[in-house]
Amino acid sequence: MPRPDRLGRRLLQLYAGLVLYGASSALLVESGLGLEPWGVLHQGLAELTGLTIGVVSIGVGAVVLLLWVPLRQRPGLGTVSNVFVVGLAMDGALALMSGAHGLGVRIALLVVGIGLNGVATGLYITARFGPGPRDGLMTGLHRRTGRSIRLTRTVVELAVVATGFALGGTIGIGTVLYAVSIGPLAQFFLRVFAVPTADGSGRAVAAGTPERVILRP
Repeated sequence: MPRPDRLGRRLLQLYAGLVLYGASSALLVESGLGLEPWGVLHQGLAELTGLTIGVVSIGVGAVVLLLWVPLRQRPGLGTVSNVFVVGLAMDGALALMSGAHGLGVRIALLVVGIGLNGVATGLYITARFGPGPRDGLMTGLHRRTGRSIRLTRTVVELAVVATGFALGGTIGIGTVLYAVSIGPLAQFFLRVFAVPTADGSGRAVAAGTPERVILRP
């Protein structure tokens, strides 16, 4: 059994990380300079359906979670929470933003958004309550097909970006900057927020958590 204080810290990290993840995604949307791959798809679907991007994120997360069934993946508390909390936090953050910023402010929003995304990733993964639905999809495909995580992630994200762009999602310098920086940022914050395991080893991520999906090998 985990110690109560350690469990409390893990829960705090999980939900703080998910809220910050949604807020960071909102900053990228507000910058208008390019979104992370799944954000491009969410924005494109939001343009198509007229729904908010947060609601679309929840819907896509739920659909992706259903794909876990044939892949024999098992969701955790963090997986289910990810589906709902990130989308709600994104819509909440966007509702608080004024819009129509100058280029300098937009660049600042982009940089802060990417950095905050790295912090959020480190927080929720080290909580060890299960991967997000999209990360679990990639590790599930890796296990079922025998293909490398690098390949499965690349194929899935290229398909996601292409579909989102075709639907009106935003691709730009922010998309490229996110792609090259999120791995090192997440790796750094995984170490910063690591919760000691029962044996006191302090590993950043428990066995089975798809850290290599976040941190490209």
